Amino acid sequence: MRFLTTPLFGSRARAPFLLLVALTACGTMGMHVIVPALPATARAMHMSIASTQLTITLYLVGLAFGQLFYGALSDRFGRRPVLLVGLALFTAASVVTACAPNPAVLIGSRIVQSIGGCAGLVLGRAAVRDGATPEKAAGQLAMLTLVMSMVPAIAPAIGGYITAFVHWRASYVLLAAMGGATLLVTLAILPETNQARSGGSSVRSLLAGYAVLTRSRMFWGFAAGGACSTTSFYAFMSASAFIFENVLHRPTQEIGLYYIAMMGGVALGSFIANRLSRVVALRNGLRIANATTIAGALVFLALDVFDLLSGPSVTGAVTLFMIGGGMASPFALAGSVSVNPRAIGAASGLYGFFQMGYGMLCTIAVELWHPGSVFPVVAIMLGSALAGQAIVWFGTRPGSAPGR
Repeated sequence: MRFLTTPLFGSRARAPFLLLVALTACGTMGMHVIVPALPATARAMHMSIASTQLTITLYLVGLAFGQLFYGALSDRFGRRPVLLVGLALFTAASVVTACAPNPAVLIGSRIVQSIGGCAGLVLGRAAVRDGATPEKAAGQLAMLTLVMSMVPAIAPAIGGYITAFVHWRASYVLLAAMGGATLLVTLAILPETNQARSGGSSVRSLLAGYAVLTRSRMFWGFAAGGACSTTSFYAFMSASAFIFENVLHRPTQEIGLYYIAMMGGVALGSFIANRLSRVVALRNGLRIANATTIAGALVFLALDVFDLLSGPSVTGAVTLFMIGGGMASPFALAGSVSVNPRAIGAASGLYGFFQMGYGMLCTIAVELWHPGSVFPVVAIMLGSALAGQAIVWFGTRPGSAPGR
């Protein structure tokens, strides 16, 4: 079992940046690549819009709750062995989704897929923070987010084209191949980055880090305030294919191009955060980011109220919102994981739980309110952005934030 703790080839002190990108990409790719295929999936499996959106909502459920366990376990047992288990689970579940014979198997295997995929989301971020200061971590996490944002930007375009010209199942085949390749590379070269593992393996000791974090107003300010701005856009993502196709009457392959522009906003926001992290405090950077999401949501609301919705106009408004989200993510994460240096994995997992859990609630709200329509999406995005800004202002007042 030596392979669980030691790379098969070579000896590295730090995890390769591109591998961290790939690890983080598995969970994110599983979310975004299937979005353009949702209408085709609904038709092929005779599913309603609401039940088809469960492949997104329940994926978020798995991402949310899985991160709680991975974070604490990696603080105790190390990043590498926990990552290997998660990647193996993601790959196996991806194979099942690609072959799912009915909606029940598809939705069930999506939950398992998300539980495996979230290992990379938590531990890729934790590996960046291992051994880095809060300020340096913010810049590095911004670069990780910048590179990572290109994956979900390209993924829907790929999903749109392979759905249109191959099959709706092709997206799941792609995820299985990606998971298998990442698992093999991780086995070969990923070192153990957690050199300050916590003692004890009982449930009580594993949850001790969470107890400390949940008593911290600073952690709540960064984690909850950041989550409102970074994952409320899932309300749009879960309904977007139906909005573009059924409301705006755009072809599937064109929808993929809109996603490239929108996710490009995340890349631009991450680039801005990388520069801002050198000159502003973490709390101030997060406030600027949240103000940007508010502006994007207000533009979206105006387009809906004045009946100016079109493919380009919706894309522009959501892109502005996602610039703010791309800025918010590294500031919120760097602040969250700096509260307790001995519970970096737990902080990354709890932050991820807030992110994905809030995104899940947003998609549920859209499904219950009016599936496939625009106004519920706009209302949820704007309300979330305003709530996030209020939480950040209260929770990260001067004198309470890490870093500067």
